[in-house]
Amino acid sequence: MKNREVFKKHQAQTFPFPSAIEITSANGNYLIDSNGFKYLDFVAGVSVNTLGHCNKFINESVKKQIDSYSHVMVYGEFVQQPQTKLAKLLSENLPKSLSCSYFVNSGTEAIEGALKLAKRYTGKSKIISFKKSYHGSTAGSLSIMGYENQKSNYRPLIPNCISINFNSTEMLDEIDSQTAAVVVEPYQAASGFIKANKAFIKKIREKCDEHGSLLIYDEIQSCYGRTGKLFAFEHYNTIPDILCIAKGMGSGYPIGAFISSYAIMHELTHNPTLGHITTFGGNPISCTASYETLKYVLKNDLSSKSLIKENIFRSILQHELIYEIRGKGLMLAVEFNNSEIASYVVTESLKRGLILFYFLLTKTAIRITPPLTISKSEIEKGCNIIIQLLNSYRD
Repeated sequence: MKNREVFKKHQAQTFPFPSAIEITSANGNYLIDSNGFKYLDFVAGVSVNTLGHCNKFINESVKKQIDSYSHVMVYGEFVQQPQTKLAKLLSENLPKSLSCSYFVNSGTEAIEGALKLAKRYTGKSKIISFKKSYHGSTAGSLSIMGYENQKSNYRPLIPNCISINFNSTEMLDEIDSQTAAVVVEPYQAASGFIKANKAFIKKIREKCDEHGSLLIYDEIQSCYGRTGKLFAFEHYNTIPDILCIAKGMGSGYPIGAFISSYAIMHELTHNPTLGHITTFGGNPISCTASYETLKYVLKNDLSSKSLIKENIFRSILQHELIYEIRGKGLMLAVEFNNSEIASYVVTESLKRGLILFYFLLTKTAIRITPPLTISKSEIEKGCNIIIQLLNSYRD
């Protein structure tokens, strides 16, 4: 059987019509398929490949770590330098109240751990989240997802999870004395990078403080410089009690984290002990990749450079069929207000060697989340393909 046949028959599918491109290699900001065709990557594996593909600094460090050791023990039992180096570097670049990291395998596990931690610390069970939000696909994270169509066939889910309108300060009265936590994305990723208003975030913080609830930021997609700041919450001057990160923090290696203060995180050590357990969380290979990614982003100031590159995208992507461009830095949604146009651009771009992608909860926009290392000439090349396609669609 050919690889494509095996893929469709023996590898579980989640979508009826995957593009099924057979990738044989990747380098820099390009992917190459089995026919030798080269694709410019404007998606980065959905905000994952922060430093592009096969970054030599990541690869050299990972190879060195593999020669030392890979998995040696379940999380939290042995002292492993890849974990401690990453935890220290994160603490040095976060507010003092976010000084303690728990490393997990993915974004959805980071959310699961954060929900458990909030319930354990507050002794409460009510969780507030927002409509059109996405926080993962496991039972807890699915319970707080703000899109019923993805949830209905998996009920019953976790009780006492309330979904309210995003950017509506009026509905924040739902935050009360029974609320353990409020989970919010600074930029709603699956809905097309809809930005949270500053007044909205400020009001959530005030209500959480009033009722002894914890504020959880879901920065699974926005971490490590993608929005022009190392972390998106820096745009708001409002610090969460728990920060969840993943995707881009590993530059292609599977890793996530939920981060809080030592006092809050310490609750997982007792009543019960082993308050959250993960076998592969904190994997030394993934932690090495994440440490090198963070170090590279900081050293090369990729955060602020994301804003410069955003301006290049916005200057070229001007067309009568583009309704608006949402987002910040290299976390952009090109909105057409038309699902047919969005589908046409994604499909036809692929034929021309440009990878774009859809959003889970909106069909009228396309995702642009390239590696932070993308060059000006590569941005121009990809944007020109999009403009050419819009001209051909219009004509």
